[in-house]
Amino acid sequence: QVPQAEADKFVAELGWRDFSAHLLHHFPQITDTAFRPEYDRMPWRDDEAGFKAWCGGRTGYPIVDAGMRQLWTTGWMHNRVRMIVASFLVKDLLIDWRRGEAWFRDTLVDADLASNVQNWQWVAASGADAAPYFRVFNPVTQGTKFDAKGQYVRRWVPEIAALPDKWLHAPWTAPSEILRGAGLRLGHDYPRPILDHSQARDRALEALRAVTASRHDDPGH
Repeated sequence: QVPQAEADKFVAELGWRDFSAHLLHHFPQITDTAFRPEYDRMPWRDDEAGFKAWCGGRTGYPIVDAGMRQLWTTGWMHNRVRMIVASFLVKDLLIDWRRGEAWFRDTLVDADLASNVQNWQWVAASGADAAPYFRVFNPVTQGTKFDAKGQYVRRWVPEIAALPDKWLHAPWTAPSEILRGAGLRLGHDYPRPILDHSQARDRALEALRAVTASRHDDPGH
């Protein structure tokens, strides 16, 4: 017998699925445009190198890379990891959510247009019931919280598997003797981070605040 909490969660997820289908039916333009139109003013970056690093699981952030490698290999990853990697693309890299949506739709075995679009717009803060714009997932804290023992990262990012748990989700912070002991050369065996999360977060929040403020300056609202 399924525990009540799990049954309730399953029913709630069905509700989200149906809500996504409802939105796509009544607002078919959301596959290409933000549900909240002011978010189409986002200053997205044309960062092809960043996009390729994200797709290939070579960002230097282990939890992000583990998720993207699992996606490419199996066509699936847990919803928590989907949120982490999506936030990294949209808010750390400032790459248009539509590119991530297209990649997921092309690689996920459970891809569903309505749910995919709604979930990406949720992360981008542009959807009908979106996450607050200031919610930016920290890939290091997310990794340490949800993969504390490193089993997930070690499976999908084996080149850093010998690192102690303390350093696994942020290899670039490990002392040189720890890296040597793990046989790991950052920038050679595994990439250094392609960006500084703290700086990227500040950049994203500045852009998102400006977009949010522009809504109040728009006479159409």
